[in-house]
Amino acid sequence: IGGGKTYPFASDSKKPCRGFFLGLLLIYFYVRHRRFSTSKQTLTWVPDSFFSSLLSGRISTLKDETGAIFIDRDPSLFAPILNFLRTKELHPRSIDVHLLMHEAEFYGITPLVRKLQLCDELDRSSCGTVLFNGYLPPPVYPVKRRNRHSVAGPQFMGGRSGPVERAPVRRSNTMPPNLGNSGILSSGLGADPGMVRIICGHHNWIALAYAQFVVCYRVKESSGWQLVFTSPRLDWVIDRVALNAKVMGGSLGDNDKMVAVASGTEIILWSICADGNGNEIGVFSLNVPVEALFFVGNQLIATSHTGKVGVWNAVTKHWQNQDVVPINSYDTAGSFLILGCNNGSIYYIDVQKFPLRMKDNDLLVTELYRDPSEDAITALSVYLTPKTSDSGNWIEIAYGTSSGTVRVIVQHPETVGSGPQLFQTFSVHRSPVTKIMLSEKHLISVCADNNHVRTWTVTRFRGMISTQPGSTPLTSFKILSLEDIDGHGGCSAGTEIGPYGERDDQQVFIQRVVPDTDKLYVRLSSNGKRVCEVRSVDGTSITAFMVHECEGSSRIGSRPRRYLFSGHGNGSIQMWDLTTAMEIAGKVDIKALGGPTEEELLELLDQCDLALTRTPDMSPAASLTHTSTPRTSTCRYILLTHEHHYILDRFMFS
Repeated sequence: IGGGKTYPFASDSKKPCRGFFLGLLLIYFYVRHRRFSTSKQTLTWVPDSFFSSLLSGRISTLKDETGAIFIDRDPSLFAPILNFLRTKELHPRSIDVHLLMHEAEFYGITPLVRKLQLCDELDRSSCGTVLFNGYLPPPVYPVKRRNRHSVAGPQFMGGRSGPVERAPVRRSNTMPPNLGNSGILSSGLGADPGMVRIICGHHNWIALAYAQFVVCYRVKESSGWQLVFTSPRLDWVIDRVALNAKVMGGSLGDNDKMVAVASGTEIILWSICADGNGNEIGVFSLNVPVEALFFVGNQLIATSHTGKVGVWNAVTKHWQNQDVVPINSYDTAGSFLILGCNNGSIYYIDVQKFPLRMKDNDLLVTELYRDPSEDAITALSVYLTPKTSDSGNWIEIAYGTSSGTVRVIVQHPETVGSGPQLFQTFSVHRSPVTKIMLSEKHLISVCADNNHVRTWTVTRFRGMISTQPGSTPLTSFKILSLEDIDGHGGCSAGTEIGPYGERDDQQVFIQRVVPDTDKLYVRLSSNGKRVCEVRSVDGTSITAFMVHECEGSSRIGSRPRRYLFSGHGNGSIQMWDLTTAMEIAGKVDIKALGGPTEEELLELLDQCDLALTRTPDMSPAASLTHTSTPRTSTCRYILLTHEHHYILDRFMFS
């Protein structure tokens, strides 16, 4: 470098040189035999900068035999900084604003940092982009709930059940993963009380779960979003939340709304009247940890992988627990609850007929189908074909297993009387299937290999799935999403990747790459391409998200619109118009851009402590008991290696 001299800190001439030399009177820079020079006056006109400290001797330096000073920074980024020091001019179109701002902050060039910040803020606003649709501030923290006893059916159970250890198990796209022992806040196991943990929606209502209370909002076109219910503050951390905005036939009339929350083994249910006042209906116990909580019509359903199903009926006000085979996944179809179980069988319960049809005081649990290999049913999706005068509603079920197999079974007019028939089998996943969706146009499956997605096109004839020409492969991609190891960053029930969307529409995945980020990527399930990306308008971390379709107004031509709701660490809710995003994406040719690019990924990882995150198990597994703790994947090893390299670079410079 420079005159044939060799310096101990120079790189191989065939590789880019990282660093440069400064003289005392004239400043010299050597980058691949190119030399840059400037004066001390040029470098020091900005007071209290890196260079004024360097040349005054306040910073220790490495010098060569000529007195040139070595700096271990990127010379290519220093060129525009040097030009700014010379001319006080900036040409942002020819530079990477983010990288240059990072360097300018290091050198302490305050005027340049301010100009670059203004350039960076041109496309960012507290009012958001064109997709930003609304902002709900954090609610007021409620008063504490008075103590109540738990009740299971007509029997009372004294106090709250003790903590129950939750066994690890893989579940489907609709069965949230275990969170471990939620615990009580006073025990030190609680989460941030002001952080949004879970968002769920039903019709034009949404419910938000914070650590110890839940709030409900409703939207009207004329008045916008309004807070209509805030629960009392509970003594324990909420794990699950369920919302029903349309209860028909209840004792309080057709305007009843209900919201329920669960923690550990207990469930609290409230009714919300038309004026927004809420009344506690009761506290029920499943006796084992609640891992899924949802409504089927008027019935509140709670399930656990241990093999428990709890049902509460809005008409009879009766709560009943039922023992079944250990549950790995579930879905609903009309009034039917479909269960995928550990023994390889699919069962169904008609909850609409509960409790009228009971046998020995038990729910009627009927086996619908048994997997040929008897693998555990780890993911389940039910599609009801359009109702016609000829055939009525006929059912199709796609399911995934612990061995990675994806199967489709059908109950069509030609198979009446013999039960669902095996239609198609795919053996493309080598890890357990964790999510699956069968829609009008696509079959989508996700496995435990870093959320590896496979999508097929579905051929239909008169609304029913057809063998001519049959399902064909469409795409394969990954939804990389690192999770908190300790779970303190949020509730994983509130950060499900999807797929989201109605069965007769295009579905989307929501990708949050690292736990502590203000950015989400929205990707099409059909091809993995990016529809849009959203960034928090106030810079706060996104702790929960959900896609929900709100009903249109009563005006002619109005139609439902799809929104992305993001919950944040400060307790706020931000809304994003996905209908508009999909329309914009449909008008232009989406480039081959899916999740984060390599540059975007590394930028996100720089903000994340990789030692506190984990990725899904990448190893093939024959059953759910293959491993209880996800092993570090090859992907994570590469990322850690990059992080260590970055830390070493910073250490060498300091």
